[in-house]
Amino acid sequence: MPLSEQTPLLTTVHVIPQQPRYRHSTLRRFITIALAALLIVSVVLFLIPINWFPHHNWEDGADDDGPWSLPWSSPYPHKAWPASQGIPFEELQDILLNTPSEVKARHWSEYYASGPHLAGKNLTQALWTRDRWQEFGIADSSIATYDVYLNYPVDHRLALLESSSQNEQRNGPPSTYEVKYECSLEEDVLDEDPTTGLDDRIPTFHGYSASGDVTAQYVYVNYGSHWDYDDLVKANVSLEGKIAIAKYGHGFRALKVKRAQELGMIGVVMYSDPQTDGEITEENGYKPYPEGPARNPSSVQRGSVEFLATAPGDPTTIGYPSKPGAPRQDPSELIPHIPSIPISYKDALPILQSLNGHGPPASDFNEWWQGGGLGYKNVSYNIGPSPPSLKLHLVNKQEYITTPIWNVIGIINGTLADEVVVIGNHRDAWIAGGASDPNSGSAALNEVIRSFGVALAKGWKPLRTIVFASWDGEEYSLLGSTEWVEEYLPWLSNAAVAYLNVDPAAQGSRFAAAAAPLLNKVITEAIALVQSPNQTTAGQTVRDVWDGEFKTLGSGSDFTAFQDFAGIPSMMIGFFKNPHDPIYHYHSNYDSFHWMDTYGDKGWYYHTALAKIMALTAAILVESPIIHFSATDYANSLASYVRDIKEEATNSINSNSMVYQAAFQNLELAVGKLQEATVRFDQRATLLGKEIADANIPWWKWWQKVRLYLEVRKINDGYKYLERKFLHEDGLDGRSWYKHVVYAPGIWTGYAGAKFPGLVEAIDAKDEKGVEKWNSIIKEKINAATEWLER
Repeated sequence: MPLSEQTPLLTTVHVIPQQPRYRHSTLRRFITIALAALLIVSVVLFLIPINWFPHHNWEDGADDDGPWSLPWSSPYPHKAWPASQGIPFEELQDILLNTPSEVKARHWSEYYASGPHLAGKNLTQALWTRDRWQEFGIADSSIATYDVYLNYPVDHRLALLESSSQNEQRNGPPSTYEVKYECSLEEDVLDEDPTTGLDDRIPTFHGYSASGDVTAQYVYVNYGSHWDYDDLVKANVSLEGKIAIAKYGHGFRALKVKRAQELGMIGVVMYSDPQTDGEITEENGYKPYPEGPARNPSSVQRGSVEFLATAPGDPTTIGYPSKPGAPRQDPSELIPHIPSIPISYKDALPILQSLNGHGPPASDFNEWWQGGGLGYKNVSYNIGPSPPSLKLHLVNKQEYITTPIWNVIGIINGTLADEVVVIGNHRDAWIAGGASDPNSGSAALNEVIRSFGVALAKGWKPLRTIVFASWDGEEYSLLGSTEWVEEYLPWLSNAAVAYLNVDPAAQGSRFAAAAAPLLNKVITEAIALVQSPNQTTAGQTVRDVWDGEFKTLGSGSDFTAFQDFAGIPSMMIGFFKNPHDPIYHYHSNYDSFHWMDTYGDKGWYYHTALAKIMALTAAILVESPIIHFSATDYANSLASYVRDIKEEATNSINSNSMVYQAAFQNLELAVGKLQEATVRFDQRATLLGKEIADANIPWWKWWQKVRLYLEVRKINDGYKYLERKFLHEDGLDGRSWYKHVVYAPGIWTGYAGAKFPGLVEAIDAKDEKGVEKWNSIIKEKINAATEWLER
């Protein structure tokens, strides 16, 4: 094309390839990507230990409250793990075995039993207990206060009235009656026993009893159990409008009142019959206390008549803590409407003798009515009713108030804040004494705490956190422990490993244990380490002389809220009466320091033996890298419960019903799967324990340490939350506070433990729909436990 002014100026420009700015650019790009990836991985690895593991600060022995600084820092709870921190476990065990002192235990008992310490009236003792614990080295000891609804005695009277006219009509006015016998309602003052004569000693009364003034004919109702009342109804004995006179025993006292109230009776009188004392009675030639080991005839058993089998704790704040300003519920469904009072068998004698010849004799009834320890005193145990000319006048005046109670709480912080062992005993008593119930346990608990204080002073720090508790208000209705558990339920549900309870530590020479099956193994091992105070052969341990039976937890002491409401595996241990031991005067002025020092535990050896057992049990649970539980024991116990219930049901109902057959087949199948899962789980725990004991992993293989500790945490969580898998949010029928589907107090026994209570109550009521319902719930909970262990 010829060039012109219109022609674009075009030319070809040859461009050579761009030269690289830096040499080795590909290598540099690779290095950049690799370093960025390494930074991301490092950050992730740094965040994992910070967020997944407990925070530690091991410098200068400081509390473990600092974060990990490097990803290759040890994931273990402390540098010595799995060994104990500060001192070897063997040295800790030696301290706990050798520190408890009989002299100290006697001293603590003498203080606690020297004066009245009724619930809500023992602040001085609470402060003294806190101060002692701080002296022992438990600096974090404080008072937890709750405002509870309860009663104090104002006045009472029980008189046997006799008509002055042989023609007296059934409903004649009281003015026509004369006093045939006026009950003293007092226990004799004994020169040998100083606290029996204190000016401020506590009158005989029932906690949560109703005020009332009633006059009526009366009926002897044996032990006043639900079944005793049923026998009387079947025998057409007139009960409505009458006053019941019942023996203590064979069931919780509140249920004697509850059933009497339901049947239209208007009052209840309870006494302690020597029948329950076995061989050690005056009839058999034993002198009564203080001259001898038999029951003092004037002894009176005080106690609560709150309907504990329905719910414990403050009856105006069921399910939540009784803090100042808390809303209050109507307590009428949980406490009696009719008056009741306790009396001695000395006061009961004229009342029972006056029934002779009136109504059928107890010997006409079944085997549960036979016996009676006052036959030699001219009591024929006729049922009555008493004739219209013979009546009882019962007066019971109570003051109901809302008043503070005081728990003492002490804490030893462990390396693991989310694994906690709680140890408790109640401090309050119905009397000035209480040397056995509860303060033999208080003395033992002080020695447990003092022993751990010695270990702390030698540099020991526990792996798990320990909480000590001195509860107030137990005697009324487990007030202090229940309110505390209700207040701290979220924390306890997350962190609690176990609750260890002692009520009376020393009543006699027979060791007894009641426990959730998870704890059977650790208790058995602990008692094998403690020398028995009643050796028949030199060197015998408590385990050697123990009958080997673990009783089922029901209620009646401070484990109730932990086990039955929060699903925390619990235990209660102590030394109780053997058939040949001196009579223990339960809730009487004669449960005194003098009785304990003379008859109960003369050398105070049972107090220290119990302290050693409690301390060692706690130490094993606190220090074992893997929580020292046996899931297999739990599953095997469930299997035995199903067998027992099936056998009882076969004897009492139409066991050919498809509903019952299906229920037991489903439960047997579910429990069988759980048994298989628990065996595998316990085997995993055992193998893991051996692995951590043998592990010697170098620092640069830190990921192996992470894997190992994660597995330990998984196993421990499996054990820790297993009991909680048996909680049913809606609770039992008619008593929704009780959440555990396996354990609860018997609905008509109160203290004694019921197994699978929802199912058993439906079977007893011949309620097939109820059987189906509870079979489904229980099977669901058992399957959930199986899945939890197999996760």
